Amino acid sequence: MKRLDYKSVLIALIAVSVVISALLFFVNILCGAVCLCLSLFLCVSFGIFEKRKFDTIKNINNYLSRVCAGEYSLEINENTEGEFSILKNNIYKVVVMLNTTNSELIKEKMSLASSLADITHQLKTPLTSITVMTDLLKVETDENKRKEFVNIIENQVDKMNWLTGTLLKLSKLDAGAIAFNKDSVKISEVVDASLKPFLLSLDLKNIALTTDISDFSFIGDLTWTTEAVKNIIKNCIEHTPDGGGLFLCTDKTNLYDELIIEDTGKGIEKEDLPHIFERFYHGKNASSDSVGIGLNLSKEILSKERATVEVQSEIGVGSTFSIKFYKTIV
Repeated sequence: MKRLDYKSVLIALIAVSVVISALLFFVNILCGAVCLCLSLFLCVSFGIFEKRKFDTIKNINNYLSRVCAGEYSLEINENTEGEFSILKNNIYKVVVMLNTTNSELIKEKMSLASSLADITHQLKTPLTSITVMTDLLKVETDENKRKEFVNIIENQVDKMNWLTGTLLKLSKLDAGAIAFNKDSVKISEVVDASLKPFLLSLDLKNIALTTDISDFSFIGDLTWTTEAVKNIIKNCIEHTPDGGGLFLCTDKTNLYDELIIEDTGKGIEKEDLPHIFERFYHGKNASSDSVGIGLNLSKEILSKERATVEVQSEIGVGSTFSIKFYKTIV
């Protein structure tokens, strides 16, 4: 009810009360006086009640206007009883939810901006290299040099293909657009499929490969689990010098089955270890070709399969990645 409306109603009630009381005065003075007093009391009570209700609605409206202007820190908690008290508390709960959602959106926008900057930086390097090599190819006449430039271009294109493909997989995981199969998968199949793309690289770098796989099965997706393990193996090979070693083995406990991937690479600095699985993170010993998304993708995939991945490392000795496939929900 608008303020003008309830004032009009109040005036009308007072007028009716006065008229009725005046008529009763002609019948009986005492009846008229009692009727007048009672009518005035009811009119005053109605006026006070309506004014309080109007003021409460006005305060709530002002509160909502300030919330719309971005003042989420306002509070209107009520400990009294009544419908307005319930309404105020419910409004406050909605405001808290909106504030939380707004904060999360701001964080997501900042994260997206940071990710876009990192992606742009990662794409800029190979694109610059390709542009330079293309310009050199136009003027180079030596056939051996031309082949060298073409190889460099092919390597940079491969890097860009891997980068864009990995980013697409990450975006699908973030959006929940991937449905993981829940099949019985043998770890030996995962290891074989994960090692296959790197056999030539291992041979070229003269890295000794040793496997000691005691087969076990887990519920998961063969393709995506292989993708996760491949990225870890790729990281190990990139950080292992020529003539080093790569060792894969398994272990079993009552709680989980474990795949262990160990290299004899440069190792990871102690301060980098807590962040090594973060997206776009570059540690001190990261290779020049490192993008910082491979290990993050591995962790995201394994988390979807109730598995965890951890790393231990020692500078100059190497790193050990431990993938645990839990037999029960933890």
